[in-house]
Amino acid sequence: MKIDTLTVHLVLAIAEEGSISRAADKLNLAVAAASKRVTDLETQLGTKLFKRLPHGVKVTESGDKLLAHIKQIDNLIDRLEGDAQALSQGSGGSIMIGAPKSVVIQSLAKDIFRIQEKYPQITLKIQEENSQVIQQLLRDKVIDIGIYEKTSGFLDLEKFDYQHDRLVLVYSRQHFQFSAEPVSIDEILNAPLVSLGKGSAVLFAVQRAHKSRGRVFRNNFTVSGFDTMLALVRNGLGIGLMPPDIFNSFHPEAALGSAEIEGDWHHRSYVLSFVEGQAQEKTLHAVVQELLEMKKPI
Repeated sequence: MKIDTLTVHLVLAIAEEGSISRAADKLNLAVAAASKRVTDLETQLGTKLFKRLPHGVKVTESGDKLLAHIKQIDNLIDRLEGDAQALSQGSGGSIMIGAPKSVVIQSLAKDIFRIQEKYPQITLKIQEENSQVIQQLLRDKVIDIGIYEKTSGFLDLEKFDYQHDRLVLVYSRQHFQFSAEPVSIDEILNAPLVSLGKGSAVLFAVQRAHKSRGRVFRNNFTVSGFDTMLALVRNGLGIGLMPPDIFNSFHPEAALGSAEIEGDWHHRSYVLSFVEGQAQEKTLHAVVQELLEMKKPI
């Protein structure tokens, strides 16, 4: 099978844009040339990646599964380019770090800034994914360092404490009312709930809460990001759960409220694991040591 870097970038752009023409414009390709690349790849794979619609395209069920592999190819290409650049410049090498969005916002972005100040010769890159995907990327050695929610762990790798945080309840004051006291688990489970999707630490917490009461989470609304969660919450479609720092980063208006939660089921622990063999060993260990030394509960 032959697949070049431009086709990889094109397929991922089409999935993101929902349109071959918009993806072609994004990559400065003729629409006909872009369409032929997709058709040729689908012929090689023996299955359709996209279903053509009157006003765009939709990823097929088989395409959804294959796109995960194509994304890994894209990550490896990015890694190859970064390592080649580091070697040509005689720098300390590059390190790819994977983490969920909440970790990036609360801790990792600041940590990387400090590390790059201390080690300007090291190139650090972030791959943002949910906890399950982060572990898959670690397993496949696409990334060097992975940070993921401890209870979701399935890898046989050494785990180091990295970050502890908690979730708070977020809601629309117009549509829901909660007292100043911490909200009980039953109050939360009896309300429509907006959660992040499969593989997320928020979903794991929600599922644990339901299981503790002998219930099953019905996934009324699952979204891919906290911004989307807040949009649904703002319009009264349900309540949401997110770390307080994430909530405050959106500069919420007065119509949105937050409340502490009773118990400890909403407390989360993130761990750090790393794999050797891809990055320079000395560089990798220096970055890991810096990340672990910086950690404090949030």
